[in-house]
Amino acid sequence: MKILIKQAKIIDPTSSFNGRTADILIVNGIIQSIGKNLSAKGARILEAKGLHVSPGWMDLFSDFADPGFESRETLFTGARAAAAGGFTDICIVPNTQPAIDQKSTIAYIKGKAAQLPVSIHPLGAVTRNTEGRELAEIYDMRQSGAVAFTDGKNAIQSSDIMVKALQYIRPFNGVLIQLPDNKDIQPRGLMNEGIVSTRLGLQAKPAIAEELLIARDLKLTAYAASRLHLTGITTAASLKLIKEARQKKTAVTVSVTPAHLFFTEEDLQTYDTNLKLNPPLRTTEDRKALQKGITDGTIDCIATHHIPYDTDHKMVEFEYAKNGMIGLQTAYAVLNTALPGVSQERWVELLSVNPRKIMGLAVPTIEEGAAASLTVFDPAQKWELTADAILSQSKNSAFTGKPLTGKPLGIVHNQQTNLFEENR
Repeated sequence: MKILIKQAKIIDPTSSFNGRTADILIVNGIIQSIGKNLSAKGARILEAKGLHVSPGWMDLFSDFADPGFESRETLFTGARAAAAGGFTDICIVPNTQPAIDQKSTIAYIKGKAAQLPVSIHPLGAVTRNTEGRELAEIYDMRQSGAVAFTDGKNAIQSSDIMVKALQYIRPFNGVLIQLPDNKDIQPRGLMNEGIVSTRLGLQAKPAIAEELLIARDLKLTAYAASRLHLTGITTAASLKLIKEARQKKTAVTVSVTPAHLFFTEEDLQTYDTNLKLNPPLRTTEDRKALQKGITDGTIDCIATHHIPYDTDHKMVEFEYAKNGMIGLQTAYAVLNTALPGVSQERWVELLSVNPRKIMGLAVPTIEEGAAASLTVFDPAQKWELTADAILSQSKNSAFTGKPLTGKPLGIVHNQQTNLFEENR
């Protein structure tokens, strides 16, 4: 298989070709040549104005719902959506049935995903069935291929369980991923507590529910001398706590979702259930703080929190709708649209380089002789997501029909190509 990408700007901080515009010839999954005016008989050619190429993007927090909830998503449909969104690697949360809490489920995921165009990395559950009561078989899952540990959408509430897990993963330099949500505080909250929730008449969850759990987990991480990744951070106060912990050398990294960089609580005035998220959308001031965290380096990476739900779980009254929306296909476009002043180098750092560093995985590079793990994209292309173009099993996106700037054109990965806009 030969692929020739013509006149693409290379965005790769690890490459000697970074910032240069060149042709890239890929033969049987290996980057054979990088240069000007390359040609290759029989090659599939990708040539278009504004092409950019970077190391393949990686997502740290997606729900593919397989096994057990295949009506919402499968490994196949999730990988298809990921490829269309420019992602070559996806970490999937363990909130399945059965949960990814033992080595046999890890083996099931890895075996079923072996031939997919996207690499699937299972996240092992911290506790059995992600119920927060007793530790799962963490070491066995690590040996079987779990890249990190989390209870996914179920935040760990017990301090005792949390500190034991942090201590358990320390010898192999593991990382624990936590979505901060103190469920003792307004567990039925539907949105952020404030003026908007009062005006809309919706039960609300205060920001302190997030901030209290972050404060606790930062102290426990320092005590255990372990590694913590906080995902789905939404408030200015949360970022302040993280900055203070880093000054004390606490090993904490942080990710935010594209949705929280784009929307605020004000957008809920239409009662769009696709915007019912956990953690909820916050204030305009909080969004500004998150956006500043992107530019000043406080935020380490992006996590899509791709959470598919079928119509039965979303086309209902706001109170009864499930939390979450899909996000893989629109992630880059949302980021590029919400923060047009951020450089493409910074987006590649947030989408490709830093996620792998956090997970302890090798970062692919664009060099001759290297394995091709590439994302092809156009930062200037304007487009809108239509319902028909959604490749996930579920269609719960709040970005359908919204004008977006910047489009992934596909990936080259695992000796496969998924190029969605190509000239032959």
